[in-house]
Amino acid sequence: MRAETERALALLRGRGLTCAVCCGERMLESTARGVKPLLEWLDGQADLRGASAADKVVGAGAAYLYALLGVGEVYAEIVSEAARKVLERYEISLVFGTLVPRIRNRAGDGFCPIEQAVADATDPTDALSRIRARLRELQSST
Repeated sequence: MRAETERALALLRGRGLTCAVCCGERMLESTARGVKPLLEWLDGQADLRGASAADKVVGAGAAYLYALLGVGEVYAEIVSEAARKVLERYEISLVFGTLVPRIRNRAGDGFCPIEQAVADATDPTDALSRIRARLRELQSST
């Protein structure tokens, strides 16, 4: 594990974050759940090429977003098999605590709607469109 990934992991655990990214002296942190922080950083055009990230849960959707952000290494407390494959495909190093077949939804009674949305995605840009569409669906149903 890279030194920057260890720093991101220390932030994640020490501050009760959901994800943290270290890129040189620059650090990004969030307590937002799901893919929200990654979308915010992407929309803010954060330059994270080669950065190290630590995240509580990484499903395939988050993996595609990390690829779009250009992150070089990800530590995931929990990672899905689909996310592992996405990270591998885009040559992003992965260190993890627990590998699971699929990410469960927050209620624990099914699977993550974001991971389901990107199951057939062809690339990170396609995945981003699918993630945004699924989030709109979820917001309109509440």
